[in-house]
Amino acid sequence: MDILITGGAGFLGAKLAQQLLARATLAGRDGKQHAITRITLLDRVAAAGFTDPRIVTLVGDVADAATIDAAMTAQVQSVFHLAAVVSGEAESDFDLGMRINLDATRLLLEAARTRGQCPRVVFTSSVAVFGGTLPAQVLDTTAVTPQGSYGAQKAMCELLITDASRKGFIDGRALRVPTVSVRPGLPNKAASGFASGIIREPLNSITTVCPVAPDTKVWLTSPRTALFNLIHAHEIDGAALGASRALNLPGLATTVGDMVAALARVGGEQTLKHIHWQEDAAISRLVRSWPGDFVTNRADALGFLRDHDFDAVVRAYIEDALGGD
Repeated sequence: MDILITGGAGFLGAKLAQQLLARATLAGRDGKQHAITRITLLDRVAAAGFTDPRIVTLVGDVADAATIDAAMTAQVQSVFHLAAVVSGEAESDFDLGMRINLDATRLLLEAARTRGQCPRVVFTSSVAVFGGTLPAQVLDTTAVTPQGSYGAQKAMCELLITDASRKGFIDGRALRVPTVSVRPGLPNKAASGFASGIIREPLNSITTVCPVAPDTKVWLTSPRTALFNLIHAHEIDGAALGASRALNLPGLATTVGDMVAALARVGGEQTLKHIHWQEDAAISRLVRSWPGDFVTNRADALGFLRDHDFDAVVRAYIEDALGGD
């Protein structure tokens, strides 16, 4: 079977491709396991580090109709739609956010509709679809009330995916993924980027600025758990999601202060000297509008995983990104 991963050159996209290659099979439209014959990694830059002949890299604009037409061949049975303009950038550049976060999704769904192949589509939404006055714990039934352009764009895509699934154009799953921490690599323009930076940079002896207060609540998932849940979402029966294809994924409820305390316990007190606290009003406002705790009964019943201990998340980053040192 053929698979398309948008954002395939990014951290999660590349890691997902590696895991799919190792797994070797995925569920097809008939629900049975089929051998993976091709994985197309679509991004604005070429994905690097792959030698497996099943990998095809495609460089292009995900919001360009010709690029999507080339990527969504009639043989594609599964799509992992990860490409997005991150929260901070979508807030500062409205047109760019709408183009990449909304228009590109619309193009993908239209390509699936016109080809009639009804692929399984796993879309990475966000907890940013929630905001404003919220209960202490967000429930599966809590209404979406985004307080930023990024969250609004993700919420619109959720509705498109649910409707396209209802019509039989796709078999979709829209996953409200918690903030992923700890991401390796360089900082990005996501408002939540500090959630990785305050761990990653100190462990690499690099100074970083934390733009939010220590009491800021966050809802987190580790890269390992995020990748498991992406694949698990693909494999479950889409009909089990019911009327709405949008799903709150399990996460770890913590605070920024507790994250830093875990860093000190695992990485040593000397890491704390690399963190400077300097609140950024715009970032703080956006992050504080997002919920910091959920009850995820639907996802729990469907077998999705959660992290329970941020110390273990820090140790996992050290093992995966720093060779255990």
